[in-house]
Amino acid sequence: MAKIDVALIGAGGMANSVHYPSLVDFEDVNLVGICDLVESRCHETANRFGIENRYTNYQKMINDTSPTAVYVLMPPQDLFVPVIDCLQRGIHVFVEKPLGLTTYQAREMAQLAEKNSCLTMVGFNRRFIPLLRQVKSEIENEKPIIQCMSVFHKNSPSALYYKGQIDILTCDAIHAVDTLRWMGGSDVQAVASDINSFGSERENSFNALVKFKSGTSGFLCTNWAVGGRIHIFEIHASGISAYINPDLDGQATIHKQSGITTISAADAAGSNKNHVAYGFYAENRHFIDCIQKQVLPETNFTDATQTMELVDLIYQNRIG
Repeated sequence: MAKIDVALIGAGGMANSVHYPSLVDFEDVNLVGICDLVESRCHETANRFGIENRYTNYQKMINDTSPTAVYVLMPPQDLFVPVIDCLQRGIHVFVEKPLGLTTYQAREMAQLAEKNSCLTMVGFNRRFIPLLRQVKSEIENEKPIIQCMSVFHKNSPSALYYKGQIDILTCDAIHAVDTLRWMGGSDVQAVASDINSFGSERENSFNALVKFKSGTSGFLCTNWAVGGRIHIFEIHASGISAYINPDLDGQATIHKQSGITTISAADAAGSNKNHVAYGFYAENRHFIDCIQKQVLPETNFTDATQTMELVDLIYQNRIG
């Protein structure tokens, strides 16, 4: 199998904790260069992962290394220009969520990727959590999903992302929105939402009923003003119910008429490493596999734009 030359933009927390530890494990990946504006951080990350070529200018890195793919792991307000530069050169691109600050930006990037036949992916890792994928697949193999719920809570009522350049729902709680879309399994038909501010001048609670064209009912429940971080999911079919906590020490409980079974997150992942159990390893493997096979990644820019559009619909369709 041919090796894929991958260049890296960004040496921050997500890069060091989940993405680069995954990539360095892949025998079919060459990490040909890394770039970060903070030179000391760039060298530290390069040393950690054995990357020889280090840069503070991403365009020079791309010119020097001619990568097949580039990871652009930057804050959403800084994504647009380097991503567009890569796509204009015909380079495949992986980014963290969200895909830009606005749906307009996301759509522009998606259209350019399609025009230039670039394979793209957004890091919606929840879709790649082994436990969640196993449970969803098991249910769908028996019956269609008729109801699903995506819950994401935190205790950060006045959270200010990137000095206020982006809101809670678009920046962080979008993970719950995207997973709901994935579980719902089809296009959105209608949305009704309730958005509130609890203990803050900023909106920090987003709840929505989403009707999918498949007939599935989806429920989004997010609140940044509650007791702590809780991220759980429910999937229901006729005669089947699953309650999933995908944290490393979590499990899924599946109720059927034949009885109740449980699966631990670590067992489903075959690992007790968080970046494996929480889907980061699998999403990176998926991106590289798609490049090898020249097929569109599951969470490509066009698909991610649909998640951004659902965020817009949640804001636009408030009740009361």
